[in-house]
Amino acid sequence: MMTLKTKLTYSIIFVFGHVALAQNYEAKVDSLMKLMTLQEKIGQTVMYSGSWDQTGPIVGTDNAKYIREGNMGAMLNAFTVKGTYDLQKVAVEETRLGIPLLFGYDVIHGHRTIFPINLGMAASWDLKMIEESSRISAEEASAEGLHWTFSPMVDIARDPRWGRISEGSGEDVYLASQIAKAYVKGYQGDDLSKHNTILACAKHFVGYGAAQAGRDYHTVNMGEGELRNVYLPPFKAAVDAGVETFMSAFNELNGVPTSGNKFTLRDILQEEWGFKGFVVSDYTSINEMILHGFAKDSTDAARIGMNAGVDMDMMGSVYRKHLKELVEEGKVDEAIVNDACRRILLAKFKLGLFDDPYRYIDEKREAETKYKPEFLSKAREIAAASSVLLQNKNNVLPLSKETKSIAFIGPLVKDEYDILGNWAAKGDRKGKAVSVFEGVLEYLKPNQIMYAKGCDILKDDESGFSEAITISKKADVIVLVMGEGHHMSGEAASRTNLKIPGIQPKLIQKIREANPDKKIILVLMNGRPINLSDEVNLVDAILEVWFPGTMGGAATADILFGAYNPSGKLTVTFPRNVGQVPIYYNMKNTGRPIPDNNPTEDYKSNYIDSPNSPLFVFGHGLSYTTFKYADFTLSSHTLSFSDTLKASVVVSNTGGFDGYEVVQLYIHDKVGSVTRPVKELKGFQKIFLKKGESKTVTFILTAEDLKFYNSEMNYTVEHGEFEIAIAPSSDFKFKNSFILE
Repeated sequence: MMTLKTKLTYSIIFVFGHVALAQNYEAKVDSLMKLMTLQEKIGQTVMYSGSWDQTGPIVGTDNAKYIREGNMGAMLNAFTVKGTYDLQKVAVEETRLGIPLLFGYDVIHGHRTIFPINLGMAASWDLKMIEESSRISAEEASAEGLHWTFSPMVDIARDPRWGRISEGSGEDVYLASQIAKAYVKGYQGDDLSKHNTILACAKHFVGYGAAQAGRDYHTVNMGEGELRNVYLPPFKAAVDAGVETFMSAFNELNGVPTSGNKFTLRDILQEEWGFKGFVVSDYTSINEMILHGFAKDSTDAARIGMNAGVDMDMMGSVYRKHLKELVEEGKVDEAIVNDACRRILLAKFKLGLFDDPYRYIDEKREAETKYKPEFLSKAREIAAASSVLLQNKNNVLPLSKETKSIAFIGPLVKDEYDILGNWAAKGDRKGKAVSVFEGVLEYLKPNQIMYAKGCDILKDDESGFSEAITISKKADVIVLVMGEGHHMSGEAASRTNLKIPGIQPKLIQKIREANPDKKIILVLMNGRPINLSDEVNLVDAILEVWFPGTMGGAATADILFGAYNPSGKLTVTFPRNVGQVPIYYNMKNTGRPIPDNNPTEDYKSNYIDSPNSPLFVFGHGLSYTTFKYADFTLSSHTLSFSDTLKASVVVSNTGGFDGYEVVQLYIHDKVGSVTRPVKELKGFQKIFLKKGESKTVTFILTAEDLKFYNSEMNYTVEHGEFEIAIAPSSDFKFKNSFILE
């Protein structure tokens, strides 16, 4: 509904601006801004937190006071119909101009219905599913009064020590760019004025995933070539997909904190890419420029942040306190503040908040939308599709429902809390979440199941070992459900030890010693690549389910008992040990690479105590069936700048199960004016094949697909030879090539 005051205010806007009949948002924004004082414009750039949640250090606020004064334009951590209505009513009915608030929240991999962590969803390689997950997230979040999510995180991450690797899509530029588009499309839909859409936010701009030593918030140094070729493309993809907001990062980039970096925020994002949305700081990141040693005080930080291109200050108070003074002193041009305000108001117009500030506030819709059965069903499907079968010796999986007895051992067997992972929004960790134990009850009778916790995730207490070992000896098959706690990945959760934490590895060892000939399956829940160099020799099968979300236990059971044939593939490399880090598939060659015919040759680029190769490569993932690749063909062995090249392969399901396969296209630019990666993903298709079925999979390449930034920072493509392959993972050797003429 729209109040009388609101209607009168907007009538004044249209008459004053002489656009009474105009439907152009920009014109409406300009008309409104003519009525606003400088302080009211500054107010739109201010965001404070509600009391529903906490995601960072609290800076004291008096929210109601600031809203009434017109000194707040947005809130985070404020949701539910009741809560947002009360706050919006103050903004609309108790302020001079009645400008509505924007409500944002960390809806990262679900709001109420929680999907697998983002790194897990990326492992599905299913863009449609990822879009569906963010569409459902938008449905649930918008039904509770939210307009905006601080997602997707599109940072490229190559260091598993970094906890926030869990929130992104992995190490590959092409794949992460495609996934970024899918998230944006799902959140924002095809019409932002619909009440079930929310603003997406591409974060963290930029280079955050390259933090030194994998330590969160730490320094980043890189050349512009690496910045443009690796870390910027997923953000550009988000812009191309129409993302409405960006978030600046915590890190510094080449000596300049990203919340004060004019080069990235204005020169690249606004000028080069033409981004029309607004940029919000990360939580107090403008203030943190003081601790970086880049701003001398909070006034200086406000000056730097606004001039650099950060339009909204999240929780820092520096814009509210200092911008007016800075404008009056000529240290910040009022036109810059006007531009920031204009961008924020434009987003509110697009959301339809000026047509009806309460359009997202509907108690009936709120009650009917949360945890819809179809949402839970989709969460179960996505959790299964995101799981990666890392190892399956002698085809010990899938398990038979007729197995007489199965021992389920580990701290995560009955877990309903950690299974949701980090950044689980308002997912119900106890009540709605389905544990692995609950999931297997769909397939087994209670008398077929034995259970022992064995140990905790972190506590150094072996008192449960005896019970676990005892039941393992009685069982026909042993399933271990182990991994990290949800708090061990995500923000501020960097690790130097990549092993399964605590004494869990010791329990695995003891159980194998007690059962030398039994089938042992390890189900892993974690938010990062784990060092499994010991476990691969101790267990028969390893199923990586990440933190699979609300329906994760049911999905895990679906895979264990063959109702779902695993199809996930890694989007990040699993190292043999932490000493290999950073390790990723699309590295550069050295002048002394290891020769294929003599891997132990001296004075080559290798380790003396470990192979160079990872434990599990990018793109790896097994199935209960087998796939054969044959008859690779190219439409031509030359490609001109105006033509296309078709690369095809016949993929056959040669096993005993129907299943999905992720078919991957790679190229290698053999010689460039700057060195190029040894392999680059340039396409993928996820196909379904019935057992015995074959399909021809075709990719189309153009010269545009081969472009990169050269040493002059020109986005170009160069003549020469390119190797090409279609493969099930990045573990292959090129055998074919073409010439770009």
